[in-house]
Amino acid sequence: MKILLSILCSIIILTSATSCGDTVKAEIKLNTIQCGMCIKNINDSLNDLDGIVKVDVNMDKKVGYVSYNATVLDLETIENAISSVGYDANDTKANIEAYNKLD
Repeated sequence: MKILLSILCSIIILTSATSCGDTVKAEIKLNTIQCGMCIKNINDSLNDLDGIVKVDVNMDKKVGYVSYNATVLDLETIENAISSVGYDANDTKANIEAYNKLD
């Protein structure tokens, strides 16, 4: 029984370590954000993506800190998601149609 318990604990620890190792934190320049609604729109668009772990947008610095699972998602996809709701993300320009629909 002790051996079985040890094996189960080892499997749980290895599984946890593996999933943590794939998490990447990116800093994304968000030069076009202006208000709290901008932050909400960006959060909503990113939280719809599989692989997003955490999103934190700092409006004063115009920067987003995004933690994501790199085996599921890449930075370009994140930037494109932000662009698709009307905001610049690093060097990815905002989708002009989405930008024009912003209030």
